[in-house]
Amino acid sequence: MAQGQMAPGIASGRLSRDELTSNFSDLHPAYAPHEAAVAADRCYFCYDAPCQTACPTDIDIPLFIRQIQAGQSEAAARTILSQNILGGMCARVCPTETLCEEVCVRETAEGKPVEIGRLQRHATDTLMASGEHPFERAPATGKTVAVVGAGPAGLACAHRLAMLGNDVVIHEAKAKSGGLNEFGIAAYKSTNNFAEAEVDWLLKIGGITVETGSALGQGITLDGLQQNYDAVFLSIGLAGVNALRADGADKDGVRDAVDFIADLRQSGDLSALPVGRNVVVIGGGMTAIDAAVQSKLLGAENVTVAYRRSRTEMGASGFEQDLAASKGVKLMFNVQPVAVHGNGAAVEIELEYTSSQGGSLSGTGETVRLRADQVFKAIGQSLEGAPDGIALEGGKIRVDENGRTSISGVWAGGDCASGGEDLTVTAVAEGRDAAMDIHASLAGSS
Repeated sequence: MAQGQMAPGIASGRLSRDELTSNFSDLHPAYAPHEAAVAADRCYFCYDAPCQTACPTDIDIPLFIRQIQAGQSEAAARTILSQNILGGMCARVCPTETLCEEVCVRETAEGKPVEIGRLQRHATDTLMASGEHPFERAPATGKTVAVVGAGPAGLACAHRLAMLGNDVVIHEAKAKSGGLNEFGIAAYKSTNNFAEAEVDWLLKIGGITVETGSALGQGITLDGLQQNYDAVFLSIGLAGVNALRADGADKDGVRDAVDFIADLRQSGDLSALPVGRNVVVIGGGMTAIDAAVQSKLLGAENVTVAYRRSRTEMGASGFEQDLAASKGVKLMFNVQPVAVHGNGAAVEIELEYTSSQGGSLSGTGETVRLRADQVFKAIGQSLEGAPDGIALEGGKIRVDENGRTSISGVWAGGDCASGGEDLTVTAVAEGRDAAMDIHASLAGSS
């Protein structure tokens, strides 16, 4: 197929700009001040609050909600940000329905939790709108740390290190900072370039320099970083995409869901973004749901998520599954791809029904075909570019409870590191905690 030519069935401009603007509006609009006050009043301010225990960054949720109730939203933001410097984005993208809100006493008693995520957004948005940065740097330590990757873990690590008086240089492969917050989150969850604005706000702490277009193996090496910096923190994410083991996986119209989402997030004109008429997404996690829902919002007529296991085993939460269904996405379970059919470009996908016994998945031999001019692969990502000599575990960089790797003076966190869930909030916690250990190590106390 000639360069720039799209596969048959894939086209741009399926919807008008007005329709697209409506479709990609904020999924959870911000509270007005009076709405926040009413929502905060529902909190029981529990002692030993289960919501705080469920938060990977250990935010004092009852305290910040009480501060909102008292009309002190900026103080509430400081409570949040002291634990989670990316609290604004986490308020938008955290699966609160399976974390803090799932264990809320109101949820247990009434089936309707306090809307902790929206209250967190209200507080952090209020503070950011003021232009204030609530933290000041400690006296300079004279130490400089290299952070590789400007995603959530790297940014959280850099901010905490800078706040403690260290200088930080972030090496980021892409042209913009933010990692998955900038390139991998559904557009309706983070509107109005919030990810970029949050990074700019975070950098107001001072002491952090960002060098874009700088990646391991592309101008820098781990050995070089170790020679030039006092410590190194790796937050390189998962750049690889698992292969689709099906005949015809190389046909036009088959692409990685993460690339599709990134293109959409960086698009200045959604009406120019091509999408298929019949779209099938392979996978069962958040990326699969984000790709499927956004395909539908762009104007695809038929969108199906095909997942090889059962609904209860799906990585995407019940809320995300319901959101997809509400947008007209069909969810298919216990099916796996065996072939993509078409003469050079995808026309159909053939799926085999699966059976799971004792945790072991096998095909049944029974198949079904769906029309598919566009197939998105959302079947997991893998680590690429890990430095030679660093120990791995389960395909990720092995770290201890403080984020230390097998190489002295090198820490790691976020999706590239072993342990924890691949969530923004978890990455923030890992970056923050690694920064504390790095600082203590450099100060000679550990």
